[in-house]
Amino acid sequence: MQFLKSLIFNFFLFFGIALVLIIAFPTLALPKKGTLSFGKFLAHYVIFLVKNILRSKVIFNGLENLKKQEKFFIASAHQSMFETFALQAPIDYPIFILKKELLRIPLFGWYLRKINSIEIIRDTTTKENLGFFEKIKNTLSVEKRPLLIFPQGTRVKLGERVPFKKGVGKIYETLNMACVPVALNSGKVWPKNSFLKYNGDIIITFLEPIEPGKDRKEFMEELENKIYMESEKSI
Repeated sequence: MQFLKSLIFNFFLFFGIALVLIIAFPTLALPKKGTLSFGKFLAHYVIFLVKNILRSKVIFNGLENLKKQEKFFIASAHQSMFETFALQAPIDYPIFILKKELLRIPLFGWYLRKINSIEIIRDTTTKENLGFFEKIKNTLSVEKRPLLIFPQGTRVKLGERVPFKKGVGKIYETLNMACVPVALNSGKVWPKNSFLKYNGDIIITFLEPIEPGKDRKEFMEELENKIYMESEKSI
């Protein structure tokens, strides 16, 4: 039963993504707002599939914390492909930081470039990475959209604690703006690299913003503790 449900879910997931990519193709030649709108549509579509095929609830807590600061960036836990789509529902057109390999995917990568996603080559120092933090700052000053990062750097298993990438501290320092941490338990329903999907409530919690001006190390420790402590409550 679980296999059949997962099969149906995966079919409609990838069929829907492919269909949206095809339908949205003309937006590549139009202002980016059109492309961004299709991204938000996909977020609601994925949430719809989780609710109606997997029979799992999707609960967003702490949405009021997105309104407490005029300028902020978002640092989210990362357990599943789910949040890369779903977070676009409550967040207005986020700017993603992502690994450069994703930009090389035919068609999909074109959309990522169109919405001004910021690429990074992970775990290496290159000429392209040298201006990375300044590029983030310049992009935000032009776009007026919130930055969304996954400070773990990759998807992690439910309950697993990995140190956050040091770059998130540098981003916090460079931008000098508040950070809204996001805790979640999506790996409970949609595990990393798993064909099988499971029943259960997906809880995504936007936590109290961390104010700007803290020491980088202090910020990193607070961010890790907040996200992991809250995420572990819903395992």
